Amino acid sequence: MSHFTTIETRIRDLDALREACEDLGLQLLCDVACRGYAGATRKAAHVIRLKGPYDIAVDPGPDHAFALTCDWWDGHVAKETGPDHGRLLQAYGVRKTIREARTRGLRVNRKLETDGSILLVLEGGAL
Repeated sequence: MSHFTTIETRIRDLDALREACEDLGLQLLCDVACRGYAGATRKAAHVIRLKGPYDIAVDPGPDHAFALTCDWWDGHVAKETGPDHGRLLQAYGVRKTIREARTRGLRVNRKLETDGSILLVLEGGAL
């Protein structure tokens, strides 16, 4: 039996999350059904539509942060977003940092390292 599980996260910027999804070739949609095991669905404020048979629900929490809820069965979600959403959260962190740096007038250079990590170099202005 499979079920939806929520991962504790600190997603606070839906625009940065949308950009992170685009970086991974995914879509962030509003007010649609989130797909899970054996055709199970649940309504969500936002849904990250995955290419496989499952999706990720993005629901607002009491502290103005968003939780990511999905069905982890058979590794469908992990194949696209990494274990515990690692690749998605990395892309979100990069996009959030870039957005914040630009609001402060900083230039951002982004480089993908050979180990898969992302190096951001912020220049100009004042931190």
